[in-house]
Amino acid sequence: MDRVQVSSTSIASVGYEVQTSTLEIEFQKGGGIYQYFGVPQHLHEGLMQSGSKGSFFQTNIRNAGYSYTKVG
Repeated sequence: MDRVQVSSTSIASVGYEVQTSTLEIEFQKGGGIYQYFGVPQHLHEGLMQSGSKGSFFQTNIRNAGYSYTKVG
């Protein structure tokens, strides 16, 4: 999955696959790469437009309980 670099202290890059609703996050400082499943496209768009991507991710994706797996 292709990811784009983002301006964030906690997230290095973000990718999204519309067909499978899979969000891929690369965390800063060796935090790994994770895929989150069943994430609606509007949340990906909100994350990309957010002024604080780390906070948006925590509130709307991690704390929302989407299933995930570490891929890198």
